[in-house]
Amino acid sequence: MPIAILHLTKGGAALAGRLASELPESTVIQCKKAVASAVDNVWPRYDSLIFIMATGIVVRTIAPLLADKKTDPAVVVADERGRYAVSLLSGHLGGANELARRVAEITGGTAVITTASDTLGLTPLDLWAKANGLVPETPAMMTAASAILVNNGSIRINAPGFETVSLPSDILAVDSPDDADIVISNRTGLPPGTLAFRPRNLVVGIGCNRGVSAGDIETAIRETLASKKLSFRSVRNLATIDMKRDEAGIIECAERFGWDIHFFGADRLNSVSGISPSPAVKRATGAAAVAEPAALLSAVADNLLAGKTKWKKDVTIAIAEARFTL
Repeated sequence: MPIAILHLTKGGAALAGRLASELPESTVIQCKKAVASAVDNVWPRYDSLIFIMATGIVVRTIAPLLADKKTDPAVVVADERGRYAVSLLSGHLGGANELARRVAEITGGTAVITTASDTLGLTPLDLWAKANGLVPETPAMMTAASAILVNNGSIRINAPGFETVSLPSDILAVDSPDDADIVISNRTGLPPGTLAFRPRNLVVGIGCNRGVSAGDIETAIRETLASKKLSFRSVRNLATIDMKRDEAGIIECAERFGWDIHFFGADRLNSVSGISPSPAVKRATGAAAVAEPAALLSAVADNLLAGKTKWKKDVTIAIAEARFTL
């Protein structure tokens, strides 16, 4: 990932060059005295920033730019002798903790990591969730769950219907949601106060008329999921017929939420049995149906959670559940 290495002094320049030789995709930037101007330029363009200067300068400079830990770049601060590499911002999701360790490895110095899970030797819950395709219902739920893990030294999860094959030693599977700190489910309507983590395992099959808007597709998806009490946050990807590769509404909707789109030819779609055929769709596409077989093929599933559902005659939605293992 692109890294900017910013320095102020002659000693900082020497260390910056040393780091750049060991860190791929890095760029050295001399700030001179215009640190704020340099940071304004690199902040939106780099995933990680290494500052070789005083921590106070860095804190005052980046403070007005901070937005969200999911989007802010990783920030590491090092002294010009490389004795310390401080993970200052976006330690887990942004990768600053790992980058600080890498900088310290190069310089022979010490990485300074202050995130509680790291200092206590516990699983970084946000990284674990991301690696396993889990999304908290709200950011506050991740904070609350992380506090439970840090305070108790472990956390209990209930994942009804999902396999738990390889869990870290401090993440414990329990059989009842009443005994769990976190419930892993793609279903809505959980009891109030539940810390819900959503598995990204729902595949949305889509058939639509030409020219339908991304907004209409999103609304159709949301309303279909809501009717089946399924979480929008659990959507993994969209699926449709290959003749829709240039359908702007589908493409824009997928990009809006970071979803992949799986495309299938008419022959593949026609190979799926047990779907609801449509003579009109067959005439237009060569496929007996689109939404249902596309969802099943993409999810590698045998059954649908939601059969084809028409939305204002422009969009047809079907939903399948992919296998999910922790």
